[in-house]
Amino acid sequence: MTITIVGTGYVGLVSGTCFAELGSTVYCVDNNESKIASLRKGVIPIYEPHLSTLVKHNVEASRLFFTGNLAEALPASEIIFIAVGTPPDEDGSADLRHVLAVAEEIGRQIDSYKLVVVKSTVPVGTCYRVKETIQKEIDKRGANVSFDVASNPEFLKEGAAIDDFMKPDRVVVGVDSDKAKELMTRLYQPMMLNNFRVLFMDIASSELTKYAANAMLATRISFMNELSLLCEKVGADIHQIRQGIGSDERIGSKFLYAGCGYGGSCFPKDVKALIATGNKEHSPMQILEAVEAVNEHQKTILFQKFRDFYGGDIAGKHVALWGLSFKPQTDDMREAPSIVLIKQLLEAGCTVSAFDPVAMQEAKRILGDSIHYASTMYEAVKEASAIFHVTEWKEFRMPDWTKIASLVANPLIIDGRNVYKKQDLPGFELLSIGLKQA
Repeated sequence: MTITIVGTGYVGLVSGTCFAELGSTVYCVDNNESKIASLRKGVIPIYEPHLSTLVKHNVEASRLFFTGNLAEALPASEIIFIAVGTPPDEDGSADLRHVLAVAEEIGRQIDSYKLVVVKSTVPVGTCYRVKETIQKEIDKRGANVSFDVASNPEFLKEGAAIDDFMKPDRVVVGVDSDKAKELMTRLYQPMMLNNFRVLFMDIASSELTKYAANAMLATRISFMNELSLLCEKVGADIHQIRQGIGSDERIGSKFLYAGCGYGGSCFPKDVKALIATGNKEHSPMQILEAVEAVNEHQKTILFQKFRDFYGGDIAGKHVALWGLSFKPQTDDMREAPSIVLIKQLLEAGCTVSAFDPVAMQEAKRILGDSIHYASTMYEAVKEASAIFHVTEWKEFRMPDWTKIASLVANPLIIDGRNVYKKQDLPGFELLSIGLKQA
C-alpha cells in the first residue's frame, strides 16, 4: 500500500517510518524545506530511541521518501494522513489552521478517490470541517472526485514511540463509510496478525477518545500530586498510598506517581483543548479545570521547598538541575517543569547550572545563555547549594554520592521524582514529594 503523511513532526515522522517498516511505501511531506533536506541526509530533528536507524533502513530500502511537494506524493497514494501540529490558541482551543490548510491543498490536488485520515489531535467536529474544506476546493475546480475522511488518533509515548506503534494497546479508527473501514483494515492488517485490537467507531467518538485518554491520565497524576501535599501535612507516605490503591484492580498502578508536575506536547495541550471544547458547548469540564490548576501549582513545589529550607535567603545561591526534558528518553521540553523552576530561581537571584543527557541543545534554544550548561552531571553540581532532580533519567539513579559531596557547597538534594532514599544518602539532606522527611 502507498500512503502519504503530511507533517514530519513527532507523530508524522514516527508513523511514516513505522508504516514503511511494515512494508508500505510512504511519502512524508512537509513545507519546511530545510527539514526535508535534513531528513534526506538522515538528520533526524527529534530524539526518539531507534528512530534514526529505522529511517535510514527504510530510505535505503526505497520505502520511505521525503518531499516538500504534496503533488509529487498524491497520485500513487491511496491514503493521505494529516499529521500536522495543532498548537493551543490563546483561549486554549486547538489551532486548526495547519490542518485545514492541508485539507485545502488536498482538495486542489486530488483527481481520484482518496481516503484522508486525520491523525493530528483535533477537537470533535474537525473531520467534518476537513471534509467540507476538501469538497469546497473540488467544487471550485468543477471536478467530480470522491473521497472519504476518517479519524485515527495516535497514542504514542515519547521515548517509547516505536514500540507503541508496533505493539499498540489498541488502534482507534473513526469512519463513516464501508470503503474507509476496508482501507484502514488493510493498512493495519500486518499488526492484526499479533491479535491486537483495532477499535472502529464513529468519527466524533474517535476524535474525543484521544482527548479523553490523555485527560484521564493527567487527572491521575494531578490527583496523586495533590494527595502528596496532604501527605506532607499529616505525616503519611505517598509511596505506601500508591501501593495501597494501585493494588486495587479497579484502579491499577499506572500513572500514580507523585512528582513535580506533568509536561510535554500532549497532556497540557489536550487538557486545555478539552476544557475549551466544554466551554464552547456550554458543558464546563470542572474536573479538568482543577487538574490543570493542580499541575501548574505542582511545578512550583521544588522552588518552594528550596526557599523554605533556606528560610527565604536564597538570593545569590548557586544551584544544579539534573534533567531538563519533561520526561526521560526525549529532548522535548514543551511545558517542562524544569522551565518553571529555572525561571523562579533566576527571578529569585540564583544562578543555575544544568545537565540533561539529550535536551541540552533544546534548552539552549529556549533558555539562551541565562543558565550554565554543564557537560556532565558532576560538573553541574560544583559549588551548588542544592541539587534539583527534575527528570528521572536512568543515569541519575545511582551517582557517586561521595564524589558529589566533595563538589557541592551544601549537600541538599531536592528530589522531584521520588527516586532517592535517605538511607542511601549519608551526610545529605533529602527533600522529596509526599514522603516522610527523616
